[in-house]
Amino acid sequence: MENSFSKILGIFIAIVLLFLYPLYQQAQRQDDLSQIVIHSAVTTFVDSARTKGYITPEMYLEFNQKLGATGNQYDIQMEHLHKKYNPEYTDPANPATFRDSFTTYFDGHYNQEIMQRLFPNSPASDIDRRYVMAVGDFFTVKVKNVNRTMATILSDVFTGGITDGNVKVYVPYGGMVINEDY
Repeated sequence: MENSFSKILGIFIAIVLLFLYPLYQQAQRQDDLSQIVIHSAVTTFVDSARTKGYITPEMYLEFNQKLGATGNQYDIQMEHLHKKYNPEYTDPANPATFRDSFTTYFDGHYNQEIMQRLFPNSPASDIDRRYVMAVGDFFTVKVKNVNRTMATILSDVFTGGITDGNVKVYVPYGGMVINEDY
C-alpha cells in the first residue's frame, strides 16, 4: 500500500516537473514580452502626443490596437495637466495692487474628458476631434492589465491561490508637452 502511494506521488511530481513548470515558465516569458510591447506602445503614443501637442482619434486607435496585440485587456488612464498662472494682488479688486508675481497651478483633465473630445456623441470634423495641449503641460498615460494572465493562473495552481493580484503588466509613462503643431 505504501509502495503504491509513493509511486503515485512520484508520477504526480514528475508530471508537475515535466509539464506544468515549463508551461509556467513560458507564461512568465509571455508576460515579460507583453510588458516590453506595452512599454514600447505607451512610449511611442505619449512621445508622439508630447511632440505634436495633440492627440487624434487615429493615434489613440493605433495605440489601442498595439495593446490588443498582446491578447490581454488593459485599463488605460490618461492624465493631462494644463499649466495655468494666477496673478497675485494685495487687493484682488484693485488691479493697481499687482505684486509682480504669479502662482502656477495645474488644471487636471482625465480619461472621460479626453475620450469625449476624441470620440464625441455627435459627428464632428477631424480638427474638432483633436485633443489639444499646450507647451509646458504634462501628459501621462498609465496602462495595466485587468485580466488574469496564464502566468497568474498557473501561479495560483502552484501556490494554492495566493496570488497578490492580477496586475502583471504595468507601465506608467509621461512628461512635458514640448511642441504645439496644428
